[in-house]
Amino acid sequence: MALIVQKFGGTSVGSVERIKNVASQAIAEHKKGNQVIVTVSAMSGETNRLVALTEGVAGYMQKREYDVVVSAGEQVSIGLLSMAIKSMGTPAKSYLGWQVRFLTDSSFTKARIRNVESERIQKDLDAGHIVVVAGFQGIDSEGNITTLGRGGSDTSAVALAAALKADRCDIFTDVDGVYTTDPRIVSKATRLEQISYDEMLEMASLGSKVLQTRSVELAKKYSVPVRVLSSMEEGGGTLLTKESKEMEHVMVSGLAHNKDEAKITIQGVPDTPGIVATIFGALADANVNVDMILQNVSARGETDVTFTVPSSDYKEAMDVLIGPMNQVKAKSIKGNPDIAKVSAIGVGMRSHSGVAQRMFKALADEGINIQMISTSEIKVSVVIDQKYTELALRVLHDAFELDKDIGDRVYS
Repeated sequence: MALIVQKFGGTSVGSVERIKNVASQAIAEHKKGNQVIVTVSAMSGETNRLVALTEGVAGYMQKREYDVVVSAGEQVSIGLLSMAIKSMGTPAKSYLGWQVRFLTDSSFTKARIRNVESERIQKDLDAGHIVVVAGFQGIDSEGNITTLGRGGSDTSAVALAAALKADRCDIFTDVDGVYTTDPRIVSKATRLEQISYDEMLEMASLGSKVLQTRSVELAKKYSVPVRVLSSMEEGGGTLLTKESKEMEHVMVSGLAHNKDEAKITIQGVPDTPGIVATIFGALADANVNVDMILQNVSARGETDVTFTVPSSDYKEAMDVLIGPMNQVKAKSIKGNPDIAKVSAIGVGMRSHSGVAQRMFKALADEGINIQMISTSEIKVSVVIDQKYTELALRVLHDAFELDKDIGDRVYS
């Protein structure tokens, strides 16, 4: 007997017929003699509807109450799915996040899981039930409802798999796996049979919408085998696994992009120890995530600091920085919300040189200007004007020959 965690996204439970289809897939796994936990998101479009209601009622973000409202969508999904499973003759029980007790911190709208209390679920599994758990939500030490951020149901599923030492976690989405890049933009994009945790972590953090970043972090930390599959059609999907020697033969495995970025530049910052810490400390206190950072020191003893933040945090970041700017006597601040980040990712970069050069040349040949650059062992990211995003992806997909079989790619 194996323990399988299945996660189904909003489109998979977007109608009564699709809910019945999910029920059938869960029952099929259960009939193999396996114990099954199903984690689901709210029905397709429901979270957006609830978010719109909060915006219509309040002119500003009330994060605690926001979490109370938007977490309601999953309650409907788990109830309907449990009813469907039971109507097909298999015992099932549904639980909200606070009933299972996904214990989180108090960072409303993007809480982090601290612990999962799994005893109640294990008892139901041992009794032969399919357990249906609401994704995306938890509870903090004060008893407040929290949510894990958009895509948080992925994290809920992997956290359950880790807590109960599941044999596998299957993430069912509206795509049939992880692709070399977004197939809606690049028609030549191909599905990857497998991808390392590190590569998937980079892709998720850099804009790939297939999995939430924290779900991949948890999968890597606890070595949870994860498959990304389509809930609409059969297929092997993409396996997330540990890095292997075969992966190192590939220069670049895939491309990611993110249009939900904004760039902020603070000009004329005194080049004095502690000044930059003051600026970024204020952003940290406001729970604003900073990504790429570029610092230029002029001959006048002044510094220009440029960095990127999520578009959703852009307005708040600009407001938060007014105080620190006056405190450090910076000269000016300007922002640009119309940027995008494009990244090339692959564990093979450790053993292949020339990735950055090939990337920069391909973009330059198309007249695409690079505004910022960031690198790591397995990725190169550039910031460009948002209007060139699709062109950049197509150009780089060709430059790295990602549509070809691995053995046919020329890396010289």
